[in-house]
Amino acid sequence: MIAQEIFKAYDIRGIVGKTLTDQDAYFIGRAIGTIAHERKISKIAVGRDGRLSGSLMQKQLIAGILDSGVSVLDVGMVATPMLYFAAYSHCHGSGVMVTGSHNPADYNGFKMLLGGISLSGEEIQALYQRIIKEDFNKPEEEGLINQLDVEQSYIDYIVKNIQLERRLSIAVDCGNGVAGAFAGKLYRELGCNVFELYCEVDGNFPNHHPDPSKPKNLLDLIKAVKEYDCDLGLAFDGDGDRLGVVTKEGNIIWPDRQLMLFSADVLQRNPGAKIIYDVKSTRNLAPWIQKHGGEPVLSRTGHSFIKMAMKETGALLAGEMSGHIFFRERWLGFDDGLYAGARLLEIVSAHESPSEVLNQLPDAISTPEINIEMEKEGDNHRLIEALQQEAHFDKAQNIIRIDGLRVEYEDGFGLMRASNTTPVLVLRFEANTQNALEYIQSQFQQVLNPYGFDLSAYLK
Repeated sequence: MIAQEIFKAYDIRGIVGKTLTDQDAYFIGRAIGTIAHERKISKIAVGRDGRLSGSLMQKQLIAGILDSGVSVLDVGMVATPMLYFAAYSHCHGSGVMVTGSHNPADYNGFKMLLGGISLSGEEIQALYQRIIKEDFNKPEEEGLINQLDVEQSYIDYIVKNIQLERRLSIAVDCGNGVAGAFAGKLYRELGCNVFELYCEVDGNFPNHHPDPSKPKNLLDLIKAVKEYDCDLGLAFDGDGDRLGVVTKEGNIIWPDRQLMLFSADVLQRNPGAKIIYDVKSTRNLAPWIQKHGGEPVLSRTGHSFIKMAMKETGALLAGEMSGHIFFRERWLGFDDGLYAGARLLEIVSAHESPSEVLNQLPDAISTPEINIEMEKEGDNHRLIEALQQEAHFDKAQNIIRIDGLRVEYEDGFGLMRASNTTPVLVLRFEANTQNALEYIQSQFQQVLNPYGFDLSAYLK
């Protein structure tokens, strides 16, 4: 029986051989193909990242889709945004990416897009119900399969639309994720000098985990930027849809500050545009967007929720603290770390000192993302649901409950939410002063005390 726990809020993800098997991949393909058939979708693009289990998972997924009577465009091993590019270019916005994203090496999963809309929430649970009921389309003829290499057309599209003012030197760290097969070539064709770090695709991730949201995973990149005297450094996650940035001095420019740079650029050409940001982002972002003539919109965290909000609001740009940046201005609206890196290079290339431009963006005292692991799947969601009802925070000015608890104070904020990909409680804190930061953290410690969690162990 397929495990219900792998059907997450905005994708399917599990541990290979334990909660997710090759046979599961086949039946997931049958379910996706059946829904596609019902929606009159005749062809789906399918790709995979560089994980060791990816090739067989992709093969089984494709078999399931074909047996549902839907055809497949197999684009092979690509970054997730390249799969999205193929889906929009050749399959009317329908595609499935076999990827474990930033999860450990023994994970894999599926990101799904049908008719330009990412499957999420109830639609993903409906896939599970369809599988356990064996409610599949049984066509007289199976679908057809074709292969397509999208690398050059993807790179050409970006190079045609991005113009750097001058040649930059950059270091690129792909953490042995799939972006390593493409990042160096893309940025060289844009005119950069590129120093590659861990760009050999290796699903064992032997050097460091490909997750640029963790400061420890950026240490080698910071060292390389200084060693090679680069203008800046770019880092990518395991499937290439998230961007990390470090300056010449070794400062990390977190994605909410990246979004400030992108917002100011987009709003120059599109005054009044809506810009979406997630609940983990800095308090400095909304006033920055307003100052530059835009309308800030707060959203739940998660690529599917962000894309849905973009569709509903018509926003031209969106971003979340994890590193997903979504451009609908001059691009196709999906999250793409490689393209976001190109846009960033385009902006800073007009300045003598790219690092100075980035360092001058508004900042605050803040913590990186803090992850508290829970014992079982679902424990984090159950705890958040309880705290949303009962937690009290002294001196709080506003409590936002659209995604966990974002508790805003006069001089800072604290966030606590349930991860939708792993059984983890996610926290983040920001304030104007260290005293304010510690006060807000103490308030969160108080509400966590009855549950036996000690924040101090994670704040060192």
